[in-house]
Amino acid sequence: MDTQRRTGEQGPVPFRSSRFFCVGSKWYFTTREGFDSGPFASRERAEVGLKRFLHVVRLLPEEQQVH
Repeated sequence: MDTQRRTGEQGPVPFRSSRFFCVGSKWYFTTREGFDSGPFASRERAEVGLKRFLHVVRLLPEEQQVH
């Protein structure tokens, strides 16, 4: 669990958990909105998948971005 304060954050540090989880031998990532993506063959591939997902979200017009 991440207990570090992020830049610009004020007040108590909120609960945080990993975006990655494993079911059987397959890896997934989850978004803040509860969207799960996978399966991936390894955690490393799930991390690459998350980076690609975030890149695509940043390309969306502001009103369509996932928050």
